[in-house]
Amino acid sequence: MKHVHHFSPAWFVRGPHAQTIWGRLARPRRLVELERESVTTPDGDELVLDHLHGSPRIYFVLMHGLEGSSYSVYIQGILSIIAKHGFAATAMNFRSCARDPKNVFRMLPNRRPRFYHSGETEDFDFVVRLLQSRMPQSRIVAFGASLGGNALLKWLGEHPNQSIATAAATLSVPFDLAAGASHLERGAGPLYVSRFLRTLKKKVAQVVDDFPEARSLIDIRTMMRAKSFREFDDAATAPLHGFKDADDYYTRSSSLQYLSRITTPTLCVNAEDDPFLPHDVLQRARAAASPSVEFVTTPYGGHVGFISGTYPWKCVYWAEELVVDWLVRKASG
Repeated sequence: MKHVHHFSPAWFVRGPHAQTIWGRLARPRRLVELERESVTTPDGDELVLDHLHGSPRIYFVLMHGLEGSSYSVYIQGILSIIAKHGFAATAMNFRSCARDPKNVFRMLPNRRPRFYHSGETEDFDFVVRLLQSRMPQSRIVAFGASLGGNALLKWLGEHPNQSIATAAATLSVPFDLAAGASHLERGAGPLYVSRFLRTLKKKVAQVVDDFPEARSLIDIRTMMRAKSFREFDDAATAPLHGFKDADDYYTRSSSLQYLSRITTPTLCVNAEDDPFLPHDVLQRARAAASPSVEFVTTPYGGHVGFISGTYPWKCVYWAEELVVDWLVRKASG
């Protein structure tokens, strides 16, 4: 199902790149008070969870995007809206993505020779089942942005008819990882990619230093020379996580192929001018999705942007308000 909602970008943040970048430069990274918990995964690694206190009647579980964390501005924005509704939430930090609360720009390392990727759903499955066991009366709803949204949609497709999450919503999911990686090799794409690769390369280099078993898997020189996602994923993501190569990783991890299996009420919010998303992929995602998946698309909004408002100091983050209201409504119905 497709719905085109009216969204008017702020006059001072016109264009897809301004919409994409503005929040990361202008928004605060500490909007709510969180309580941190570290849990041990079945394979002996550590996951860092940041909890927002509130009524557990509706309980939100949030997943950030590539190289994000619970301190990403859009996660903080979502948490602040949830807090206004009075509900509780857990923001899950992917492996190697947790930030030091005293310095949100410092990432905390993990214990295993791996990190995270777009198709990794086992950690989310572990966390959401853990939370359900603690709060069996809560109505759990899930949200994922970009990479986190891709993982959420894949998990929903892997678990049709699941009864853990009552509803789910995603923002700016790429759907087809291969097409997205190729798209980002053109135009302004390399500027975005270089920003992500700076921190990703440091993480992989640290893994190689810390874990001797990773040294035989990764050609560190080739990885450090990577200038595109495909080159990096071929050299690092794929061998570190058991994929044959980047193409195998993209094929097995893209949420596009899982959309038809989803039975949970799910909202996917995307902008047609998203610089990370080829337009034809959004069309293919709509065509492939089951009736349980509702698409909200706008002509503008960029990637995890959707910024409206009259004044730069009083922005409205339209999509974040939309997904929280939608999830509350679905969980309350």
